[in-house]
Amino acid sequence: MTYTRLGDTGLEVSQLCLGCMNFGSGEPWMMNDRDASVDLIHEAMDLGINFLDTANVYSRGESESIVGDAVSSARREELVLATKVYGDMFDGPNGQGLSRKHILDQVDASLDRLGTDYIDLYQIHRWDDETPIEETLSALDSLVESGRVRYIGASTMTAYQFTKALYTSDIEDYERFTCMQPEYSAVDRHEEANLLEVCEAEGVGVIPWSPLAGGFLTGKYERGEAPAEGLRAESDEYTRNRFTDENWAVLDEIRAVADEEDATPAQVALAWLLEQDVVTAPIIGPRSSEHLRENVDAVSLDLSPDQVARIAEPKTPRWPAPGKD
Repeated sequence: MTYTRLGDTGLEVSQLCLGCMNFGSGEPWMMNDRDASVDLIHEAMDLGINFLDTANVYSRGESESIVGDAVSSARREELVLATKVYGDMFDGPNGQGLSRKHILDQVDASLDRLGTDYIDLYQIHRWDDETPIEETLSALDSLVESGRVRYIGASTMTAYQFTKALYTSDIEDYERFTCMQPEYSAVDRHEEANLLEVCEAEGVGVIPWSPLAGGFLTGKYERGEAPAEGLRAESDEYTRNRFTDENWAVLDEIRAVADEEDATPAQVALAWLLEQDVVTAPIIGPRSSEHLRENVDAVSLDLSPDQVARIAEPKTPRWPAPGKD
């Protein structure tokens, strides 16, 4: 495993982040076996992954609890534990959002489930239209001041919203977001003209979610064929929406590069992301030891500029506009 800095910070993170949304229960695609989930986290750490990402809303806290069990005997100082706040944690007033009350209540609950006295990276899961960003940033700033949180981050919002948050921090002298979680993969490139430009200009780390486009880029699906029973796309519209002519053309190039490099499509798709200068660490979501090791091997796969360009070429870029340099 190789390590890099998270944006302009001094924090060292592995070039792959282990996404822990799969750990818990409630959906057929999740790992419902708690012991197997803990074992997979341990294996990831043994392979050099020191960056783990979860959220309080994943299985209503179950994912955080599993992560807490897994890291209880680990060397805490080497790990970078990341979790999120915003989602609906209970019915009724103040059960979700980014108010000061909800944030301060939820950070304590997350700390308890994670079995730690500080969170390395605390992220807002979404933008909250109902709460002034000044209130949210003030609450997050107080968490850093108290030592319960070391860095703060954000996920999935418009470039305007993120820019507003960064500039508000600058003006009010609040702690600044150090990283962003956008949707980004070889077939989901809409953020290249939006959030990614802001992140690059502002020195913000980028940890993309769904780097394999819900499994589409693993190569397990075939053009014109119904998804096999048990695969995610059988019941998940998010993955089925990737079945477009343009996306199949990207996958064709990924498969061709995989053949050239004696690699798998998943490894090539991850390696393509790692070739993007703005990307810090894609968030992987393996559900087996085989998939985990396959993903980790992508870090050592070096693609040529021609291969990177071939994978990118089938997608119509949103920016610059045609004919604009």
